[in-house]
Amino acid sequence: MAAEPTAQTAPEAPATAGEWHLAARPQGWPVPADFALVEAPVRTPGPGEILVRNTYLSVDPYMRGRMNDVKSYIPPFRLGEVMDGGAVGHVVASGAEGFAPGDAVVHGLGWREYATLPAGHAVKVPEIEGVSLSAYVGVLGMPGLTAYAGLLAVGGLKEGDRVFVSGAAGAVGSIVGQIARLKGASLVVGSAGSAEKVERLTAEYGFDAAFNYKDGPVRDQLAKAAPEGIDLYFDNVGGDHLEAAIGALDVHGRAVLCGAIAQYNDTTPPPGPRNLALAIGKRLRLEGLLVSDHDALRPRFVEELGGWLKSGELRFEETVVDGFENAPQAFLGLLRGGNTGKMVVRLDG
Repeated sequence: MAAEPTAQTAPEAPATAGEWHLAARPQGWPVPADFALVEAPVRTPGPGEILVRNTYLSVDPYMRGRMNDVKSYIPPFRLGEVMDGGAVGHVVASGAEGFAPGDAVVHGLGWREYATLPAGHAVKVPEIEGVSLSAYVGVLGMPGLTAYAGLLAVGGLKEGDRVFVSGAAGAVGSIVGQIARLKGASLVVGSAGSAEKVERLTAEYGFDAAFNYKDGPVRDQLAKAAPEGIDLYFDNVGGDHLEAAIGALDVHGRAVLCGAIAQYNDTTPPPGPRNLALAIGKRLRLEGLLVSDHDALRPRFVEELGGWLKSGELRFEETVVDGFENAPQAFLGLLRGGNTGKMVVRLDG
């Protein structure tokens, strides 16, 4: 019988390190007091485990739902315990075959400076010259796969489709619009929350039209941008955006329901789209999206998006917040639309 590998430890592994705990469940919008920075022991990896020093942490809209004690597709964060989320960093100690100190890995134990985890829960990733490791929690990670799978597998994008994307300047929406353009959509329209973001959508991401949803009713602005209607809607917002899209969708139109950030902080149940009955006569298909259902697409996704990144046909942006101590502020900023592209926290900043 082969002996278990012994842990290879790099000298920078400390005895303790910081991690963020959920201190209180928010009532409406989260506040800094809902988070607590705790100094915790850094555990040496056992057989089959690795210790990772995180370099970038991901903050994402879905985390707001996990702060509530409600049943959902993913368990809620536990009160008084460490949170988690996407992260990328370097192995500093290894008790697992195939992993050595210095390897770059992506995993799901964010909101920590250091993470000890089974090697099977991490994926080694190549360090690409000119591409930050943060891409693996963004365009080449969960947000990118969400955009790819949602648009192509769930939405069934066809050449010539007219596409509307809400939250189009965010980590997912900005990729959705570009993939739609690259795949032959005849019209790509996006909504965002500032004039600067709207300008970026058309000038840099190749959207045909974009509008600031704060400038007037979404229904009216969408009708102006897509006067002949739309075939496919990618929903990151919900609320008035979903209602406007139902009105604009043509017969047999499709809506990919990815997120509903407009209502994550509501304290009372939001009203459903008032025009939902239109889905009957139009024979619309409204389908929810969970990226975890589409892992089989990952090899094709990495190959195709990687090619577009190398050729310069696809662009991605990040909003980087420096300092582990600023992780809650980055998350709160994300919820209020303070990001362009992917919001990440850089621990080495």
